[in-house]
Amino acid sequence: MHLFIRHLSLADLAVAFFQVLPQLCWDVTYRFRGPDGLCRVVKHLQVFAMFASAYMLVVMTADRYIAVCHPLKTLQQPARRSRLMIAASWALSFVLSTPQYFIFSMIEVDNVTKAHDCWATFIQPWGSRAYVTWMTSCVFVAPVVILGTCYGFICYHIWRNVRGKSAARQGKRAAGSGGAFHEGLSVAPFVSSVKTISRAKIRTVKMTFVIVTVYILCWAPFIIVQMWSVWDEKFVWTDSENPSTTITALLASLNSCCNPWIYMFFSGHLLQDCVRSFPCCQSTKQNFHKEDTDSMSRRQTSYTTHRSPTNSTGSN
Repeated sequence: MHLFIRHLSLADLAVAFFQVLPQLCWDVTYRFRGPDGLCRVVKHLQVFAMFASAYMLVVMTADRYIAVCHPLKTLQQPARRSRLMIAASWALSFVLSTPQYFIFSMIEVDNVTKAHDCWATFIQPWGSRAYVTWMTSCVFVAPVVILGTCYGFICYHIWRNVRGKSAARQGKRAAGSGGAFHEGLSVAPFVSSVKTISRAKIRTVKMTFVIVTVYILCWAPFIIVQMWSVWDEKFVWTDSENPSTTITALLASLNSCCNPWIYMFFSGHLLQDCVRSFPCCQSTKQNFHKEDTDSMSRRQTSYTTHRSPTNSTGSN
């Protein structure tokens, strides 16, 4: 799980440096200041970061699905499988974002001033609709469908596991109270066959669920506005700079800023390590360590005091 979180963090950093930062510089200079090749590369990296962030969530959720619903498969070279899934998500993101090289280029946008900008060229009238619909399907619709399917199976498996354990506890309690030998034989195999899900798996499933929910909430407004802008014939492209479009675009990008806080919320030791890294907290950390050491020494002394010299129990 830490490997998936690490690569998801790299994808979030890619969104910050390859998508948000170039767009910020572009907005400051009003026009794209660079050659045609740089224009194509920037647009490719912007979409590549979007794909990578989305698909890393997909493979991380798929890993949680395998860990919960098919736990035996996690024993068969889990590191190799995880690396293959991560490499596939990076490669697929790179491939699906390559059409940006053929769509965007430096073109003349003003006949009077002869100004050039990094714009897209579409076949009219269906080109822009096909492009936005394709991007929506690859970046949002397909990942959400896969995520929803995986979590549906995960929730069903956890619900069945909880119901099975509760039934096993009731059967064991009934066998203990009744004391029937044949009843005990019928209950024991049932108890041993119940698959247990560890608390660590449940915690990671909750964390991944929150990350996916935040992803959907952040990206849904932007996707809706983009689809509305190309499919509504009354929408004018000059309105793409209105506040609603800008806010939804920022909200989609800010999704990458939410993931680290989610990690820290579900992993308390990360927040404690961050706080203790400040110089003012070093003395507190040392005091806690000293108290823990003294407490451990007292426990060991008490244990050795009450133990017999021969490490055996008395017998009559």
